[in-house]
Parts: sequence; structure tokens; C-alpha cells
Amino acid sequence: MRLVVRRVLLAVLLLAALSLGTWAYAMPRKWYDTFPGYLALAVLTAGALWFAASDATVRITAAAWTTFNVLHLWYHVSTLQMYDGRDKVLVVTSLAILSLVSAALLLPLSRRERRSAP
Repeated sequence: MRLVVRRVLLAVLLLAALSLGTWAYAMPRKWYDTFPGYLALAVLTAGALWFAASDATVRITAAAWTTFNVLHLWYHVSTLQMYDGRDKVLVVTSLAILSLVSAALLLPLSRRERRSAP
């Protein structure tokens, strides 16, 4: 994987974590009672973005995100009856994309990128 692609994927996850985490923190009644998980993932992802050339840092972050995203997707797929048709598609699609983005970050940097990384 190229370092620039890695940085873009990490930025996507960071934006998702920050937007949902801020919403959950600012309006906890609307987001169950509390849900700080996304803010914790945002901190982890910001660190991985800063150290994007480090395979270990990015892959640990990717493993945490992939675990969360796959379980989150599985939960919503198993409870699709509570959504209407359009929302079913949006929920499954958005969570599947996040699962794929986080899983893609499990790939190591390309050999060329590894050689040129500081």
C-alpha cells in the first residue's frame, strides 16, 4: 500500500470518528446515554495518521477499527427490520465501506514506500 493512500484512508476514519464521537458526546440523550468509543478511536486514528509510515501503528489501529466496524455492521444487518428501504441501503452501505476502509489499512506499505520512509 502506498503511504499517501494509507494517509487518505486514515483521514476518512478520523473524520468518521470525530463527527460521530462529537455528536455522541455533545448530545448524549440522542446517542443513547453515552457513547465515547468513537472519540477514543479518533485519538488512536490521529496518532496513526501522524505516524502513518509505521506499519505496526497503522495495523494496530486498523485492527481496532476493523473489529469495531465489522461488529457494528453485523449488529445493524441483524436488526434491519427497524429501518425503511432507503435507510437499510444507507446503513449497510456506509458501514460496509468503513469496514473495507479499515480492513485495507491492514495491508503493509509497499516495499518502495518502506525503503523511503523515515
